Amino acid sequence: MNVLVVGGAGYIGSHCVRELTATGHRPVVVDNLVFGHRAAVAEDVPFYSVNLGNESEIGKILRKEKIELVMHFAAYAYVGESVTDPLKYYFNNLASTLHLLRCMIGSGVKKFVFSSTCATYGIPARMPITEDLPQAPINPYGQTKLDVENALKAFAHAYGLSFAAFRYFNAAGAAEDGTIGEDHDPETHLIPLAIAAATGRRPELAVFGNDYPTPDGTCLRDYVHVDDLSRAHIAVFDKLAAPGAGLFYNLGTGTPTSVLEVLRAIETVTGKKVPHTIAPRRAGDPPALYADPAKARHELGWSIKYPGIEAIVATAWKWHEAHPDGFGK
Repeated sequence: MNVLVVGGAGYIGSHCVRELTATGHRPVVVDNLVFGHRAAVAEDVPFYSVNLGNESEIGKILRKEKIELVMHFAAYAYVGESVTDPLKYYFNNLASTLHLLRCMIGSGVKKFVFSSTCATYGIPARMPITEDLPQAPINPYGQTKLDVENALKAFAHAYGLSFAAFRYFNAAGAAEDGTIGEDHDPETHLIPLAIAAATGRRPELAVFGNDYPTPDGTCLRDYVHVDDLSRAHIAVFDKLAAPGAGLFYNLGTGTPTSVLEVLRAIETVTGKKVPHTIAPRRAGDPPALYADPAKARHELGWSIKYPGIEAIVATAWKWHEAHPDGFGK
């Protein structure tokens, strides 16, 4: 299919673009490069630097490129910033998505794959998290993603839009060949921050809390490789053939890993110590967040290629070792 990848120059989007090409599809990228990197996308992939609010241009792209399905990754994702500047998040994550969806419906493009988040669950009452748990976000970032999910349900009913919303857990790792990976500014993800501390490119890492009710006192999270995420997005295509289909899937390994376990994995893979200090807990950090991915496995035939944290870290290290300045080098 001809697939428009919105936010295709970002971290997860750029990996999905590669997976689309590898599986015989034709990706077309739209990215305004606020956080994305042009170097993350192959030069032979059609690329448009356009804001989603520009419905005229988005409509032209949909028609010119004969787009059949849209994958949407273009969101702001800094939880703390969403609390201090919620307008920025509602305009970008919600309003811009509505512009995109209106263009799609007007152009007759009615297959949509949405990058959602486990943050829509807020602080769940139980683990692992299944798709039927109540959704009660505790920050504007999670709320904007849930608002889009709700809009998609209404659009499926009213306009026959078929969609899949993937609720990610902690995306991690890099391309196996080390050519693309994480390059955020500012960087907030644990693995790249810890690697930077291990290589002396940043000060010692702050571990927020070691008194949680977990085996080693640090938070437990579900780290899922970015290429495993990408394969799930393509595996859902066949499910979107029926008009009005509305699908929701958790994407995680189902295996919780603590902060200290991540640091030990980095030390094993790199042979370098990760200097760190224990800092106070951050407000709103749940002790544990991890998925029950059974639905995606059963319905999509999705399997995890990188089930362990060391395998994920090894790909991240290959990227960061070869590109210490990210896409700037």
